[in-house]
Amino acid sequence: MTLDIDFVRAQFPAFSSPVLDGQAFFENAGGSYTCKQVIDRLTRYYVERKVQPYSAYDASRLAGEEMDEARTRLAAIMGVDTDELSFGPSTTQNTYVLAHAFGDYLQAGDAIVVTNQDHEANTGPWRRLADRGIELREWQIDPDTGHLDPENLTALLDDKVKLVCFPHCSNVVGEINDVAGICKIAHAAGAVTCVDGVSYAPHGIPDVSKLGTDIYLFSAYKTYGPHQGVMTIKRELGEKLPNQAHYFNADCLYKRFTPAGPDHAQIAASAGMADYIDALYAHHNGGGADAKGRGSYVHDLMRAHEIKLLQPLLDYLGDKNSVRLIGPRDATQKASTVAVALQQRGEDVAGQLVQYGIMAGGGDFYGVRCLEAQGVDPDHGVLRLSFVHYTQKEEVDKLISSLERVL
Repeated sequence: MTLDIDFVRAQFPAFSSPVLDGQAFFENAGGSYTCKQVIDRLTRYYVERKVQPYSAYDASRLAGEEMDEARTRLAAIMGVDTDELSFGPSTTQNTYVLAHAFGDYLQAGDAIVVTNQDHEANTGPWRRLADRGIELREWQIDPDTGHLDPENLTALLDDKVKLVCFPHCSNVVGEINDVAGICKIAHAAGAVTCVDGVSYAPHGIPDVSKLGTDIYLFSAYKTYGPHQGVMTIKRELGEKLPNQAHYFNADCLYKRFTPAGPDHAQIAASAGMADYIDALYAHHNGGGADAKGRGSYVHDLMRAHEIKLLQPLLDYLGDKNSVRLIGPRDATQKASTVAVALQQRGEDVAGQLVQYGIMAGGGDFYGVRCLEAQGVDPDHGVLRLSFVHYTQKEEVDKLISSLERVL
């Protein structure tokens, strides 16, 4: 499969913007460009549907139908039932609400496992449960490689552990964890799993039914969409946890963990993410797969393109003595999120790259525990270079030549 990069970039208005002309975007892990399908739906909603949804008059009826469409189509792509998918203001907020629900559900003396590889949003809220008598067990990364070894998880599990929280991949290390394998280990010990997919989903929305996790979270604004958090939760678990929403919404699974009022327009616009996946599928294949099949095909298409572009960058950085490459050097094991520790502060190097038309980031990226565990001072930070499937080879070449000048 070969990605038609010209077709892809034509779906993103940013690439035709004079303001961004000549700029190569390498901070996609902080938020991606938005595809035109999402922008068009959001604009239409604000112009034609900006009313209270789910009433009988046309504007309201259509508003509600578009919100339902987003949930239905994204759930189908991810291989879950429609009401097992919900939207919230952000993944951080969704995780916080979930942690509160588990805090009400778990008993003093129960244990949960967290990692020090995570973004703080998927570890901080869970760690706070220690204040409520829940035992915390930390699954620690290898300090040299940043790797999470499943064997080390096994040593932490017993009948007291009720929940295991870990990332699909770290926003600093970038290594893709074996979610399906880890979930099997946790489930065999009687625990449920919560996977933070924020740093993975931009590289291909996964088939959650194959991963086997009980909870999966990701951020739409990093996946070509609006600023919403997307969460899937298995029905059995979702109905077992205490309701966190209005009491009269307790019987509606997708409302149980969204106490805030929904952002009607952004939820409706999220259907544009499914439009985009379908457009990529139709352009590259045109076959008759169902929604999950189309999503899987596009997932693999994106990953193949990114792996091809990522390996030369990893080779360049891995061979450079003045650079410490965080995470694996094999592009097949890693999302296209690359962090490097340098003698200079990461933020300062990112600033130097600006003169060459490179948009990158520097800092700790809320991965403070992860950096500290690898001996990197979070205040010094790392340079992070992240891209997605709409990046083209010429931009990676430009990045490497610019790094050579700066480093």
